[in-house]
Amino acid sequence: MRSLAAALGVRPTKQRGQNFVIDPNTVRRIVRTADLAPAGETVLEVGPGLGSLTLALLAEGHRVTAVEIDPLLAGALPATIAEYAPNQASRLTVVEADAMNVLPAQIGEPEACVANLPYNVAVPVLLHLLAISPSLRHGLVMVQSEVADRLAAPPGSRTYGVPSAKAAWYAEVRRAGPIGRNVFWPAPNVDSGLVAFTRREPPAGTASREEVFAVIEAAFSQRRKTVRSALARWMPDRDRLDEVLATAGIDPTLRGEMLGITEFAAIADAGH
Repeated sequence: MRSLAAALGVRPTKQRGQNFVIDPNTVRRIVRTADLAPAGETVLEVGPGLGSLTLALLAEGHRVTAVEIDPLLAGALPATIAEYAPNQASRLTVVEADAMNVLPAQIGEPEACVANLPYNVAVPVLLHLLAISPSLRHGLVMVQSEVADRLAAPPGSRTYGVPSAKAAWYAEVRRAGPIGRNVFWPAPNVDSGLVAFTRREPPAGTASREEVFAVIEAAFSQRRKTVRSALARWMPDRDRLDEVLATAGIDPTLRGEMLGITEFAAIADAGH
């Protein structure tokens, strides 16, 4: 990986959250932990960088659609695969795009997402991919350890918040192990962790995802306040808000951090 970077004149940039995985055992562990089908899956990889994880995925017989924002890295990846894994090069598709706003037509219908996500945009990227690609059934992503805690946090826990609740709309999310700092180049100043997700049906109801997410954002806008106080900016009519909470079966004295995605959906439904 270092020799590839030197040949390309590449230096990892903090602006794009680039920390390249240079340890082969780590990428093999990630692929193994992702629990991909032995027969092969179409895997979406975001931020392939120099291609270490891409090579590990291809080596196990999977097809990879790699989304890379850096034009130099995106252009170099096919040549890297052709050199180090020529028999697998035909199973790679490279998309030069920003994963924050990549379009469904650009990525096709991937079945899984396995990626070392850029840490500075990991949550919005993951939520965007889940939103635009219903074919994504499961995945394993590497993120900053604190972000992993937030994504996988259950209601009532200290780290539970907007990312936890929004991710829960799409999938069951869990921590899948820590990653050491010394497997990266350059070594980050933060710890890293793996997050696994398995898609599930969203909560039943008539409210749209956008309407439910508006309730979530309002509920966490003032964490220390009760859900009745916090939701006042979502529904300023207090009498109507009391009716909505009663219809949804929500204790108005609870804080938003005690509510799960089913409860948030019930509130959105009642206020629909």
